[in-house]
Amino acid sequence: MAETKTELQDQQAVALPQAEAQAADTDGGAEMSLIDHLEELRRRLLISLAAVALGSIVCYFYAQELVHYITAPAGKLYYMNPAEAFFTYLKVSFFAGFLLALPVVLYQMWAFVVPALTKRERQASLILVPASLALFFLGLAFSYFLVLPAGIKFFIGFATEDLQPMFSIGQYLSFVISFLLPFGVIFELPLLIFIMAKFGLISSAYLVAKRKIMLVMAFVVGAVISPTPDVFSQTMVAIPLLFLYEISILAVKYILRK
Repeated sequence: MAETKTELQDQQAVALPQAEAQAADTDGGAEMSLIDHLEELRRRLLISLAAVALGSIVCYFYAQELVHYITAPAGKLYYMNPAEAFFTYLKVSFFAGFLLALPVVLYQMWAFVVPALTKRERQASLILVPASLALFFLGLAFSYFLVLPAGIKFFIGFATEDLQPMFSIGQYLSFVISFLLPFGVIFELPLLIFIMAKFGLISSAYLVAKRKIMLVMAFVVGAVISPTPDVFSQTMVAIPLLFLYEISILAVKYILRK
């Protein structure tokens, strides 16, 4: 009986440090109930919405300058009804405000899920979240400074003496937003591939073997997310996607050594 009691005490002494280590590796506090999680989610959403609203209000005071920069590749534009310019300013303010508040929104998302992460996953997220944000804005900049001017020039090139372009500010803005955002998304490709390679799901040899498939997929993705169905827009999306794929291969091969 005494030996059994001693063995039980020894097992408890071993199990207690393990439980403490697991608790320290995750949140280190008491578990939250479903109601607590919903309240936390609600609070994070309200903060995110407030950040976007505040960013939109700030950007509204600079809406005229923002419209000037956005419309620079196309030159002089027109509005076809009295309210179109006003609603265009609102749309530009909201779009710019969302981009301005995006770091806050991502932080709120990260803060909501971080209690469920292990210590190692938290450390990784401190690198991955800023990296994803940087790649998103890099994609927007690439599209605005390189791809968008080339696309506008291409479409204006169809003008003739009898057919002159006259862009509506509202339609042009919708075209620009639908042209910029996909590049922000596809520039996340290297990060996605890097994470998959880190977990051992793929390797550089696997990526090299799938080059032909990626070539086809790049044009399929270009056809799906490009704002117009023409081959030029699809190509302008597909080429950066293929370039990022090649960069991902080099990163996996020489950084991860896989």
